[in-house]
Amino acid sequence: MSQPQKGICAEPNLHAQYLQYNIIDEDEQAIRAKLARILDIFDHFDDEHYEAMVSGVIAVGCDYFSELYPGLRPVELSPFPDMHCDDRVAPSQTTDLFIQIRADRQDIVHAISTEVHELLRIHVELVEDIKGFRYLDGRDLTGYLDADDNPRGLAKKTTAVIADNDPDFAGGSYVHAQRYRHDMRRWNLLSQRHQEQIMGRSREHHLVSPEENANSHYVRSRVTDLSNPQAQHQLLRQSMPYADMREQGLFFVSHCQSSAPFKSMLHSMIFGTTVGEYDAFLDYSNAETGGAYFAPSIDFIKRRAQS
Repeated sequence: MSQPQKGICAEPNLHAQYLQYNIIDEDEQAIRAKLARILDIFDHFDDEHYEAMVSGVIAVGCDYFSELYPGLRPVELSPFPDMHCDDRVAPSQTTDLFIQIRADRQDIVHAISTEVHELLRIHVELVEDIKGFRYLDGRDLTGYLDADDNPRGLAKKTTAVIADNDPDFAGGSYVHAQRYRHDMRRWNLLSQRHQEQIMGRSREHHLVSPEENANSHYVRSRVTDLSNPQAQHQLLRQSMPYADMREQGLFFVSHCQSSAPFKSMLHSMIFGTTVGEYDAFLDYSNAETGGAYFAPSIDFIKRRAQS
């Protein structure tokens, strides 16, 4: 099978930077060549600073993919599922390129991001630049563990990477990204018991809440097959908190060998499986962006760089 990009199944890091671009010229040949050079930048810093555990992902937006790579298209690559119900929204703002850079050293993340941006600068408009970080022992800023049930070991690749179901794009991965903004002031006014009811888990040990709540974040965000809510169709989540003194939240990133699990999860959170069973945490956190992307295999990016 074609080699997937290293960042798709990489272990969690301490720092991240998420760059989102729109293309402002029509020189697709140059863009294809420069995406292959970005892979070389990742490899160079990984070799020179192996202790930093460098990894990266290059993903192409669903609308731009066919322009950049004419011909065949990943079978499940489709627009971000723009959803809204009452005051719960999941806006669609897919950019042309999404680049995820991660490492255990913030200076290395910055150095890579600078080189990537300079390489692409004449072709792109920077839409968003978000810096993520590991908080405590892998928690969200709410104080609760994030993605504690992520697949591990070989299960990561099975979950996140396309195999023989789409042989032309084997080694690739469907990527969905959202930036959530938390209302930390309102959240911190809640008692710990109330927070735990909303999250569906205890804060300290992440144990199942004794009061089963169909509206809990844990329950609603784990439904990835609406036809069978008990099915174990997982996503590989690589989300990280971001924050300054004005805004705090979570930059959500998921990788999967299919686009269906993310869409089902988002529907479960926004609408629920029955009337009123939506994700109660969305009363305290709003998605402000959302994008659907495809991360081709290393072989695909390098091969198409020559065409």
